[in-house]
Amino acid sequence: MNTHTEKYLLDGPAGKIEIAVEDTEAPRQGIGLVAHPHPLLGGTMDNKVVHTLTRAFVRLGYRMFRANFRGVGQSEGEHDHGRGEQDDLLTVIEHMRAQPACAQLPLILAGFSFGAFVLSHVAQRLAQQGMAAQRLVFVGTATSRWKVANVPENTLVIHGERDDVVPLSSVYDWARPQELPVIVVPDAGHFFHRKLHVLKRIITDYWHAPKVSS
Repeated sequence: MNTHTEKYLLDGPAGKIEIAVEDTEAPRQGIGLVAHPHPLLGGTMDNKVVHTLTRAFVRLGYRMFRANFRGVGQSEGEHDHGRGEQDDLLTVIEHMRAQPACAQLPLILAGFSFGAFVLSHVAQRLAQQGMAAQRLVFVGTATSRWKVANVPENTLVIHGERDDVVPLSSVYDWARPQELPVIVVPDAGHFFHRKLHVLKRIITDYWHAPKVSS
């Protein structure tokens, strides 16, 4: 499937926010936002895990947005330890909703590492405003480094067995009180080197799985 990426700048709370958009050729099922890993450690919206998440959801029928955090690429401002970054992503989501025929579409939020931490708080703020996301997808969730907020029970959490950046035990400690399942990819590290196809398959299979009624 060929996809075209459109990049442009959006006015944000601390200056311009660089965003990228990829649309689906399939019937549109919703809109989504992917957040990248820590900007002070080389994280950008062009990270390979972020790309994998984006393309998986484009294939599933979502119009997907990515954004560079403050101080990355053409995004202005300075790193704010996840606080101002929440405001920036809420601005991007407002922009997403303002696009033609997108206002009422389901919203998914997908984050990798630091991006999952930021989106956990964004999701809480959206829910408090009565605009909850349809589903969250967190990969390599940085639970050992930042206070990741609690998430809805249908959140898809994926982690590498051999993650040497965020220990799997830390993710279990975060997920356990929430009775939240964690999908572990055997032999995968934090950046899912040579396991990106597995990551993509997990998401695709999860989305295609029949929903079980309670």
